[in-house]
Amino acid sequence: MLLIRHFTQQEKAHLIRCLNSPNVTRFLSSRIPSPYTEDDAIWWIEHGSKNGIIRAVEVDGEFAGCVGAEPGQFEYAYAAEVGYWLAEPFWGKGYASKALALLIDEVQNTSEIVRLHASVFEGNQTSCKVLEKCGFILEGRFKKAVYKQGEFYNTHLYAKIIR
Repeated sequence: MLLIRHFTQQEKAHLIRCLNSPNVTRFLSSRIPSPYTEDDAIWWIEHGSKNGIIRAVEVDGEFAGCVGAEPGQFEYAYAAEVGYWLAEPFWGKGYASKALALLIDEVQNTSEIVRLHASVFEGNQTSCKVLEKCGFILEGRFKKAVYKQGEFYNTHLYAKIIR
């Protein structure tokens, strides 16, 4: 059974392990520190995960990853950027789509957000499929939009109007 919930201190070791995996962080923002330390995990649990609607993903009682929506500011206050990641043992089982669907329901029921969007690194076809499965539409492609670890990446912008 999959559920999404608030982060707790019990996730500290899991966060450190997962977010030090190059496979997990390959397509994630470099806002995530590398290496990812215990202090980073404590900060995330106590502060970072409280910025927006950010949830831990749990599968059959085991921490599996993170899913969240971070609202914009000012004139973008009714839009939110969504993001998600899973630990490698949970890849390829449909859990990201299920977690994102639960998050979308929570955003609809607890906020006034109208639009959700996600920016996906070109080459991350799995993430594109997750978004499409959850009803997101490809709105555009941006060439050399991201520079990470010495390399430029094209990105794809997906969005979903939820009300």
